[in-house]
Amino acid sequence: MMAKILVVDDEADLELLIKQKFRRKIRENTYKFVFAQNGLEALKRLQEHPDLDIVLSDINMPEMDGLTLLTKLPEINPIIKAVIVSAYGDMENIRTAMNRGAFDFVCKPVNFEDLELTMEKTFQHVNQMRATLKAIKENNILKMYVDENVLNFMTHKEFENSLMLNETIEATVMFIDICGFTAITENVPANTVINILNRLFDLMVKGVIAQEGHVDKFMGDAILAVFRGEYHLDRAIDAAIAIRKEFEAVEEIVSDGTVYKPQVSIGLSSGEMVSGNIGSASLKRLDYTVIGDVVNVAQRLQASAQPGQIVITSNVYEKVKESFMCRQLGEVKLKNKITPVMLYEVLE
Repeated sequence: MMAKILVVDDEADLELLIKQKFRRKIRENTYKFVFAQNGLEALKRLQEHPDLDIVLSDINMPEMDGLTLLTKLPEINPIIKAVIVSAYGDMENIRTAMNRGAFDFVCKPVNFEDLELTMEKTFQHVNQMRATLKAIKENNILKMYVDENVLNFMTHKEFENSLMLNETIEATVMFIDICGFTAITENVPANTVINILNRLFDLMVKGVIAQEGHVDKFMGDAILAVFRGEYHLDRAIDAAIAIRKEFEAVEEIVSDGTVYKPQVSIGLSSGEMVSGNIGSASLKRLDYTVIGDVVNVAQRLQASAQPGQIVITSNVYEKVKESFMCRQLGEVKLKNKITPVMLYEVLE
């Protein structure tokens, strides 16, 4: 993945020096540099290149200095991060830069090995922020934790357009239910119930994310997860097995005399489904979701699964039988299915 970097400095030789020091990375499309001689010119470059990741800026420049530029960046791009590269390395300047949002500070004369490490660290941080922003747009529950500048970045028009983005996709859907959890809600204080549930959800979410899936919905004490892209079925099953193992390792929960051993039941279905965003542009609120027979089947498979079981249909079994050990469970009648469906349990 290429990092796009804006270098802001009035020293005429710096552009040539940067191109020399990073010529291999530039040639390999690892880095792409854009240059500006002061803060005002930098603002123009930011408008011209909205996909910039990092700003490397001097402090002392004509027309607009680097410290002033720092205060302008969140208005233009709340994702981009700035690293101050300056000979003014006294604590006062460092503190001022950090207070105005600088991600890091590198002193001149520049040690280019140190600068490259700093750039890599900054780029990783920006990528994490971009991934988080993507997750936010798919999971409304996360929006309450996001910086206001990031939310403002999602313009009203963008919300309206995103409501129209619907497609037919090939994917795998996984329903994961925490077995028997409803029973403890009757005997345990509300705060304790929520703390336990969130802790268990966290185990499930980590397993989904580790296999590059995303959580579509939290539904009571269950999760709907979707896996897209290459090997989506295999990744979903790997996630299901990992989540089951995590729950097997969880110790019994004892609260107010109630003893509870968390377990999960999981249903998996794979195939063609409709993917889209449903919501209100006026409220700036939408839900990304998937609908279709594949989704319904996954939910019904989960409902038929016993604690600790990962249940799939014969169609899925035929696709994965050489990669995963499974056991035939027998035929069942699923809602809205004319003929009985043969089910299998994924063992490992």
